[in-house]
Amino acid sequence: MRINGVHIDDTFAEAFPMKATRLIITAMTLKWAYRAANSLTGFASSVIACGCEADIERELLPEETPDGRPGIAVIIFAMSRKQLVEQVRRRVGQSVMTTATSACFAGSRSDDVIPLGKSLRYFGDGYQISKKVNGVRYWRIPVMHGEFLCEDTTGVVPAIGGGNFLVMAKTSRHGLAACERAVVAIRAVHGAVTTFPGGIVGSGSKVGSKYRFMPASTNEVFCPTLKGQVTSLLSAEVGSVLEIVIDGLNEAAIREAMCAGIRAVCKFGPGKGIYRIGAGNYGGKLGPFHFHLWDILN
Repeated sequence: MRINGVHIDDTFAEAFPMKATRLIITAMTLKWAYRAANSLTGFASSVIACGCEADIERELLPEETPDGRPGIAVIIFAMSRKQLVEQVRRRVGQSVMTTATSACFAGSRSDDVIPLGKSLRYFGDGYQISKKVNGVRYWRIPVMHGEFLCEDTTGVVPAIGGGNFLVMAKTSRHGLAACERAVVAIRAVHGAVTTFPGGIVGSGSKVGSKYRFMPASTNEVFCPTLKGQVTSLLSAEVGSVLEIVIDGLNEAAIREAMCAGIRAVCKFGPGKGIYRIGAGNYGGKLGPFHFHLWDILN
């Protein structure tokens, strides 16, 4: 398969099950909602070492938020419910509650809920109060700028991590330009996020290592500087490989995001240094979700 002269490998991206919750962060202005959201999603690129994967999903208009203020929707992913509980408590407490004029609400509804304001209320030192509105409990926590309003719980939903595709380019400059365009296209898809810095992975990895203490290590078959030293999967003209990893709330969101991202990259074509699209997998041993590139693009 070729799209605009770009070769599409007959392969699949391998993904795995996760747990996730969506949060809605509001503030007096969109600028300050972004401040809180950016802080919450910091150091959340990979569960390998960060404890969770998180990113901004989209901006919300005042009419889309519970308190009628500008807002940001973020999605947090973890490998287990227990890890998700801990990451939500820490990140909302340290990054959202500390942001001036902020508030935080559940963006996911589920029978399975985890604490949100229920955990953070103790910061109020006994002065916090709760109130139910339309059957939903909120906590009003007095803080120095006024009060921090936070919903009692948020819903946990099944999710998928590790949807991905590889962009094989002439140089890192060519690859980066195309991948930046792909991230813009992916951000138009609701329910999917790209958690690595800027949405792009510069150090794509494989599972395992020659060192027993390393759970992941460099994917040498896709490293341009190792041609001749390993059994490389790169042709001579490829000088840089970048990866885009996508987490989603369901298979449909990841498929749509992968399709949008790949097509955005392919618009550059070989004339602008984009030669080939592949995907990362481990023969089906890593996870049960397989996103075949040809199937997605057809």
